[in-house]
Amino acid sequence: MTGASSGIGAATAQALAGAGARVGLVARRADRLARVLERCRAHSPGSVSWTADLAGLDGLPGLAAAAEEALGGVDVLVACAGMPKRRRVQDLSAAEAEEVMLLNYLSPVRLALALLPGMTARGRGDLVAVGSVAARLGPPHEGAYAASKAALTAFWESMAVDLDGTGVHAHVVQPAIIATELFSRPGDEPPLSDLSDALPPEDVAAAVLEVLETGRFERYVPAWFEEMASGKAADVEAFVAGVKEWARERRIARSGDAG
Repeated sequence: MTGASSGIGAATAQALAGAGARVGLVARRADRLARVLERCRAHSPGSVSWTADLAGLDGLPGLAAAAEEALGGVDVLVACAGMPKRRRVQDLSAAEAEEVMLLNYLSPVRLALALLPGMTARGRGDLVAVGSVAARLGPPHEGAYAASKAALTAFWESMAVDLDGTGVHAHVVQPAIIATELFSRPGDEPPLSDLSDALPPEDVAAAVLEVLETGRFERYVPAWFEEMASGKAADVEAFVAGVKEWARERRIARSGDAG
């Protein structure tokens, strides 16, 4: 379980532990991670944790090997660690775009590839990526973030097909606005969306458990976003035009509120 020190990662780790899983937690912030581990151990005493920066790609094979050894094999990967970068593309630097892609896309791909040999050898396993509705809908001011989640989703979709018959399954959970630190990071522009409708991280945790139980590939949170994604696919031109109009209206409303 990556990104386990807060938000969706912490909620999902606790849900998995509550369901009886022995959980391996990974995050950068040792103090927060320790608190989540304590709560997981209340349900699953054998749970363990590692403090690691997942942006350090070269260390990920070693992390995967340590998890395999400590847990006696990893049956489920939930890749949740990620970062936003809320900028208009004209304000986005190349370095910022690469930073987001490294953590949100390359890191979970590296971990999945490191854990796959063990899973395929045992003939079972589940690889869950926590994506975003941004992967399918391309929201304004989210170019770097949306691209990273789109890449992640595309890789996971191809992986789901490639793994057919191996006993290993791939799943993607696509959350919309969730009440986490993602929307209040210093330096990021405030989101255009209304945050008053943000859902609790526990809703995403429940969706992760659902796809593990049902084998479903993709699950949106909330579920009605699936219809929005289908509508976009049916008429991309109309969708993009509609988002442009919505973004203009939100910017005008915000400037009026500020005045």
